[in-house]
Amino acid sequence: MDCPPALLQRVSSSPAATAALAARMAPELEAGDTVLLSGDLGSGKTHFARALIQARLSAFDAVEDVPSPSFTLVQTYHAGDLEIWHCDLYRLSGPDEVLELGLDDALSEAVCLIEWPERLNGLRPRDAVWLTFSADPDAAEARRITLHAAEMTPLAEQLMCHLEAL
Repeated sequence: MDCPPALLQRVSSSPAATAALAARMAPELEAGDTVLLSGDLGSGKTHFARALIQARLSAFDAVEDVPSPSFTLVQTYHAGDLEIWHCDLYRLSGPDEVLELGLDDALSEAVCLIEWPERLNGLRPRDAVWLTFSADPDAAEARRITLHAAEMTPLAEQLMCHLEAL
């Protein structure tokens, strides 16, 4: 599955800056929004997703551990009446396994943060936004974050504004 066109790329100078970006984006997400997170192992996908989830939960005074879904494949959270799915599809081999997780229903009913979205094949929502993370060769802790979207949706516009502020 090819990544849609890049809209904007910025460099996050540190893990703290990446977490702050995630926290600014967290309130923008609504049921049915999908953020696809792509990049090599250790590029910052999970760090970003965990920071976003923690920020959204803290808005409801919900203190909860936010582990990586690497082994469980899916972790779900409730922030008020909003359900958040954090998925790591790295170990899946095809779209049938995605359907077995129930992700097809979650895509329309919850906020979905999906690592390794390449495993979705044809199940990727057209209005999903895609963030790619890559190491910055000039600074060990910095990450290049690129926003991609097939169409300019309100969510893509909001995330672009937050990314521009990095």
